[in-house]
Amino acid sequence: MQKRGVAVRKKLPVRLTPVVFAFYMSAIMAALMSLIITAVNQGFDDHYLLNAIHAYQIAMPSAFLCVMMVRPLVMKLVARTVAEI
Repeated sequence: MQKRGVAVRKKLPVRLTPVVFAFYMSAIMAALMSLIITAVNQGFDDHYLLNAIHAYQIAMPSAFLCVMMVRPLVMKLVARTVAEI
C-alpha cells in the first residue's frame, strides 16, 4: 500500500502490544544469555557460535513463554513500586 508515493508498512493492532513486547524482549534476552552461558560453560572455540545457536533454539521459546507468564506479576510489582504522576 502506498500513501502519497511513500510505502506504508502494515502494523499489528495495538492490542497485541504485550505479545510483541514479550517476543522482542525474550528474543533479545535469550540471544544474549545463550551467548554468555555458552562462553562460560564451553569457552570460545571453533564451535562456539553453533553451540550458542543451538542453545538459543531452546532458550527463545522458553523465554517467550516465561515472559508471557510472569508479565501480570511484573506489572503489579511495577505499579506498586513506581509512583503515579
